[in-house]
Amino acid sequence: MSNPIPGGRPGRSSGRALPEPPKGWPIGSYGTYAEAQRAVDHLSVHQFSVEDVTIVGVDLMQVEKVTGRLTWGRVVSAGVLSGAWLGVFLGLLVGFFTNHPLGSLLAGLIGGIVFGVISTAIPYAATRGTRDFSSTMQLVAGRYDVLCDPKSAEQARDMLARLNIN
Repeated sequence: MSNPIPGGRPGRSSGRALPEPPKGWPIGSYGTYAEAQRAVDHLSVHQFSVEDVTIVGVDLMQVEKVTGRLTWGRVVSAGVLSGAWLGVFLGLLVGFFTNHPLGSLLAGLIGGIVFGVISTAIPYAATRGTRDFSSTMQLVAGRYDVLCDPKSAEQARDMLARLNIN
């Protein structure tokens, strides 16, 4: 039997199960993932069936931390550095199988630098100044709820009541 897919052809399935929303009763809510993890670990240490437990990040936010300004000098130097590492690695690898290991290392280094500069310069040039900064991106949650199967939620809640998470 096939599952209809929105926008897909009728009678065909994607072969993947669609994700289901988490189910269960809340047994605790924590400000950090580490606290939620500690709560589940507490249940595990006390022989609770943790297979019935789910940690759910709630109020998700995508946080982009700007780490600096991008200039052509920074882009090219980053390309030289990353390309040099790749080139040295490949040059050493090829050098093990040739009679001229130093030549392989030098060729790998030069080729890596050229590749690194090209692979960083083209994407930067394509932005045409619309993204002149570097950043890191992270998905964070406002809180972490711990859910449990209803058949054992009350027991889990009682066990977590004895755990003191600051």
